[in-house]
Amino acid sequence: MKKVAISTLALSTIMLSFFGASAQGDKFEIGLKAGVNLSHIRGEGGGSFQSFWEDEATRTTGFTGGVYARIGDGFFIQPELLISQKGGNFVDIVGIERSFKQTYLDVPILVGARVLNTVRVNAGPVATFLINRDDSFLQQIGISQEDGFRKALLGYQAGVGFDIKKIRVDLRYEGNINDVFNIDYNNQQTEDQFSGKGSLYMFTVGYAF
Repeated sequence: MKKVAISTLALSTIMLSFFGASAQGDKFEIGLKAGVNLSHIRGEGGGSFQSFWEDEATRTTGFTGGVYARIGDGFFIQPELLISQKGGNFVDIVGIERSFKQTYLDVPILVGARVLNTVRVNAGPVATFLINRDDSFLQQIGISQEDGFRKALLGYQAGVGFDIKKIRVDLRYEGNINDVFNIDYNNQQTEDQFSGKGSLYMFTVGYAF
């Protein structure tokens, strides 16, 4: 997992350097950002306990932050490297609340457009890599499988941003395309119970150098 994270960081650094070199005739900025996200698991509802992942469950609060680059002005591309805490929670069949929180490396590549002088919209894919898993959660629900959490996820982000001088404020939604869990059961109904995709809202404040 560490090799994946290091490789991703190296690739992203090269990518940002390339963008910086190729953007000499266009507007280019780089900056730092940090904030919070509210994450949850969108359950498929196919298991023996239909409300395993409840939509109305309290979302898990986590930190997110990292670096970004932006190439262009009216229309732009914005790659980012973010460290994010994400998780989920549910109330099991006997009324006990279970929750987990893990640390991920997120690599979104967004395409956007400026709507007004200070307002922009953006959306694009995000690759997510697990760098610190919560094994205690799997133990709580009786799963001994070593790789119970998927190590890499593909998703998407979309949202709106505000540029106020050098301050960058962003509100986004993120969703996963594949399941957070990687649990293999002989019983398909039980396996379906753990079919769930990540869903989160993100708020960050950044500073452009």
